[in-house]
Amino acid sequence: MTADEAARQPADDDPRPTPPTRPDPDECCHSGCDTCIFDLYEDELTRYRAALAAWEARHAQPSEPAPAVTNKPRKPQKPRAKR
Repeated sequence: MTADEAARQPADDDPRPTPPTRPDPDECCHSGCDTCIFDLYEDELTRYRAALAAWEARHAQPSEPAPAVTNKPRKPQKPRAKR
């Protein structure tokens, strides 16, 4: 899919990713499993963050062009009166 096609897609076709649900402390068996539910949650959270960053990049508003810089000479300033 090209960037133009992605920009024309309705928001319903590309919903914002939803974060994973953090497990409750009581859901862990506290036996030192190789695949603890908190490790799985961290993996899901990493994937969510990547998906969210990609989604935000797809839905970023085009920035306005920077104002043109002109090289007009400045008006000479009047000398300030000494006090």
